[in-house]
Amino acid sequence: MSSYEQYEKECNRIRGKNKLLLKHFQKWLSGSKLSSTTVKKHVSNVDFYINEFLLYEDTIEAAEGAGSIGMFLGYWFIRKAMWASTAAIKANAASLTKFYQFMLETNKITGEALEQLKCRIKDGMPEWLGRMERYDDPNIEDPEEIWGR
Repeated sequence: MSSYEQYEKECNRIRGKNKLLLKHFQKWLSGSKLSSTTVKKHVSNVDFYINEFLLYEDTIEAAEGAGSIGMFLGYWFIRKAMWASTAAIKANAASLTKFYQFMLETNKITGEALEQLKCRIKDGMPEWLGRMERYDDPNIEDPEEIWGR
């Protein structure tokens, strides 16, 4: 079996786990006072994160993905999601915070992992929103001006 076939097999295994995880997350969200539209949006945002981003180059399980939020919201999402915007970055941050709160309450991550995620979002958000604005600015052509590298 090639390494790509092994990767695909592992991705399929993780996607199967993620399907059940998303079902439980949706049920957990439905227990709060959120509208069905809001619940669907949170589930969709999380689905994109755990089934696209976390499996894009590697096979990272949802519980292990809490530490990757900065790369996702500050770079990958901006470049890969056609619908990326400052509002979408904020919405995804809210969805992922709720998801990892659910993960904590179901004993799949530690309180420390959730706190690190929340701190990373709080500290990184101004930078990510600035990158998004620069990425969308047609007057900026030099990638260094967008990403600050």
